[in-house]
Amino acid sequence: MTSVQGRRRFLGAALCGAVTACGGSNELNNSGSGGNTNPNGPVPASQIDAALVQLDTLVNNLMTSTGVPGMSVAVVRNLRTVYAKGFGTRLVGSGLAVDADTVFQLASLSKPVGSMVVAHQVGIGTVSWDTPLRAHLPWFTLADPTVSAQVTVGDMYAHRSGLPDHAGDLLEDMGYDQTTILEHLRYLPLAPFRRSYAYTNFGLTAGAISVATATGIDWATLSDRTLYQPLGMTSTSSRYADFIARANRATGHVQRNGQWVVGLGSMPDAQAPAGGVSSSANDMAKWLTLMLGQGVFNGTRIVDAAALNAAISQQSQIQPAGNGQNASYYGFGFNVGTTAAGRASYSHSGAFGAGAATNFVVVPSTGCAIVALTNGYPLGVPETLTAQFFDIVQFGSIQRDWFAAYSEAFADLNKPAGSLVGVKPPAAPLPARALSTYTGTYNNDYYGPIQISAANGALLLTIGGTPLRLPLSHWDGDTFTFMLVNENAAPGTISKVSFLSNQVTLEYYNAEGLGTFTR
Repeated sequence: MTSVQGRRRFLGAALCGAVTACGGSNELNNSGSGGNTNPNGPVPASQIDAALVQLDTLVNNLMTSTGVPGMSVAVVRNLRTVYAKGFGTRLVGSGLAVDADTVFQLASLSKPVGSMVVAHQVGIGTVSWDTPLRAHLPWFTLADPTVSAQVTVGDMYAHRSGLPDHAGDLLEDMGYDQTTILEHLRYLPLAPFRRSYAYTNFGLTAGAISVATATGIDWATLSDRTLYQPLGMTSTSSRYADFIARANRATGHVQRNGQWVVGLGSMPDAQAPAGGVSSSANDMAKWLTLMLGQGVFNGTRIVDAAALNAAISQQSQIQPAGNGQNASYYGFGFNVGTTAAGRASYSHSGAFGAGAATNFVVVPSTGCAIVALTNGYPLGVPETLTAQFFDIVQFGSIQRDWFAAYSEAFADLNKPAGSLVGVKPPAAPLPARALSTYTGTYNNDYYGPIQISAANGALLLTIGGTPLRLPLSHWDGDTFTFMLVNENAAPGTISKVSFLSNQVTLEYYNAEGLGTFTR
């Protein structure tokens, strides 16, 4: 496994199953911990009160210890928003304060939000979770014709299509549009259909676009009409243009040399159903009220109960039980599991390497739900807060050092990729051949063509739909390198570029063995 592949695979596990995968719901038992040990019974009201009273301190402690610039938090209890506050700044050095109406990018928290858009359509009979994608996207094709014909909306929302982990993400980084990315998924190898789990932004997006096509309107408009407007989520959108136009919005930040600075930014319209929602704590509290209300908001049914219950039920196994942990599962856009006290829960995390980290957790038997939004790249801050909150709700006190667990689990997200990272260049490298030997157009079905050109005694790689222009540095013989920084490539990422006859292999793009381009 190449280092970039390892990082991307961890991204899927961490963001999709953060609470369970990092031990957040399963490593503790409830012996001697206090609280009500009946997983279906009520928790003492005093413990919920205590959790709410301590939230300000918990948030401030996390922000002080990490320096994360801004954070906004909301809690819903018994269908009422009982806590909604902002902390810190929208933009480092600006003096602009975060409040409960500050709009953040949700990243992968968009998946469960969008799942309710689909569930609404399931409820009114436009589609079902079992509707094949090709019923409304007849052009959609995967590598296996049988899978292409059978794969359903639900398969995509449960990440069980067989597509490899994070399929299509690098095409997005290269500037290709949504349709081009979805069309190119046909070139990816497939794992066993409905018998394997791999987290895919663009697989889920394909399912959502099929549903939107069935309604005759685009995804962002469908989300507005069926979810955001009925709930009064006036600061929420699935369009990046709406986010960037908000006066009260949080700018994404990353850490560089120990300092928080503005990140590159993420424009996720291509994967809007999977990562393109922006919202505020106050708006997300309305969505949490809908979820706790089992599809009813302020007395009006918005989402069919059966369609919602399917979404928050176990559809795919993320990982089996073992090493002291229960098995973890994914529903239709939701992580589904149990808390340390054995209470049913559902949740999701979201993160952009360019500066966003989010998390929500709902534990229906407690009557409580919490969402935490930050404008710093993923360190485990929102997950720590929500875990601390529900520890106090269920047990009366925090049960472990959550930040230590989450920060360790998330550390790989921020590491540079490439087999040459940290490797010293050869002391006496073999010389390259004449640069004209390497130049030309090289083709690749999945990634599209690349151009290798020579100018001023150096090679330049041009790749992608935007396109990216990457200077090549000689390493040894016919091996060159390039540096890359984007949503999936952390600073310091180095890719080998290996020429052999009429072919060139780009290590960074070779996670599934598809990184060889032919001249």
